[in-house]
Amino acid sequence: MIKKFKSLIFLILLFISVFFLYNLSFAKEPYKIGAIFSITGPASFLGEPEKNTVVMLVEQINKAGGINGHPLEVIIEDSKSDESQAVLAAKKLLEKDKVVAIIGPSTTGESMALIPIMTSAKTPLISCAAGVNITTPVQERYWIFKSAQYDTSAVEAIYRYMQKKGIKKVGIMTISTGFGDAGRKALLELAPKFGIKIVADERYGPKDTDMTTQLTKIKAAGAQAIINWSVGPGQVVVTKNWHSLNMGIPLFQSHGWGSKKNLELAGKAAEGVIAPLGRIAVWDKLPDKHPQKALLKKYVTDYENRYKSEPGTFGGHAYDAFMMVVEALRKGGPDKQKIRDYIENNIKKWPGTGGIFNMSPQDHCGLDVNAFEMVIVKNGDWEILK
Repeated sequence: MIKKFKSLIFLILLFISVFFLYNLSFAKEPYKIGAIFSITGPASFLGEPEKNTVVMLVEQINKAGGINGHPLEVIIEDSKSDESQAVLAAKKLLEKDKVVAIIGPSTTGESMALIPIMTSAKTPLISCAAGVNITTPVQERYWIFKSAQYDTSAVEAIYRYMQKKGIKKVGIMTISTGFGDAGRKALLELAPKFGIKIVADERYGPKDTDMTTQLTKIKAAGAQAIINWSVGPGQVVVTKNWHSLNMGIPLFQSHGWGSKKNLELAGKAAEGVIAPLGRIAVWDKLPDKHPQKALLKKYVTDYENRYKSEPGTFGGHAYDAFMMVVEALRKGGPDKQKIRDYIENNIKKWPGTGGIFNMSPQDHCGLDVNAFEMVIVKNGDWEILK
């Protein structure tokens, strides 16, 4: 009886010791980061994997002891895919929660809306959206960075491929959103550089459910290929319409095509569709020595084990933005200026999910056309084009 009592006392004391030692390791103030994602609303296909990624990473970091003994606290806000909601979320994170940096938002329009707020607050923003104007002109975007590849780089990748294949007449289709506007601008401006003529310039709305008319006009204009610039449901609609019309000319999608969900939704219609994609979509097809391979394998595997789905390109944008801030915190602590300066000056030859980043005072994205692989859909899967 006495032995049992002593054993019980020993176990209680051991538990108390472990409890206090664990809490002692987190006795320091938490580092607070804000995140704004389109968790609900039309762009939820972007925000959901972004949110999931950050939740998973925070758990992993805190389980490993936090950042220099400080627990990491990330306050995630849902913009509901709305610019005004993104603005409200940013003000709340800055004024009430006192975060040292914000990652997100998910879309170009929301990101553009936050630029004056973040600039005034002198707080780093690492957007997860693609629009080139998010970080340019860089002199006016001192506090603004982004982790998604430039839309101009994606256009360049497509045009380089078309040039090799002798495609000179192209019809473009763009969605009437910030992402679509930026893509259309890049498509029009870069075409002459590659000897490409835009013979048709069609647009459609985010809620449109049939683009047969636009595709028919493109075919009638004598186009040798179609480029569709959108993300989300519009991509699938265009793909199905292109397939049903049996147009006989290739369909190229933007870099927003990089989710297996698109292939599932489009089904057989997606066969033959070409797009410039970040290597997260084809990580398992990369050589083992590729500098992104190990990181991509771990991230995708961890995510799939946790959420029973793939993170896709979009979850990867959140991964990169988040890990840049984490690295900056490890090196310089929760000082906004030091975080900003570290990202600008030290994120170089930095393997992320989106590519090998090289930030600089002249470039707050740090990626170029080399971040992409040209990929075609074959037998319901991605295949790298050589």
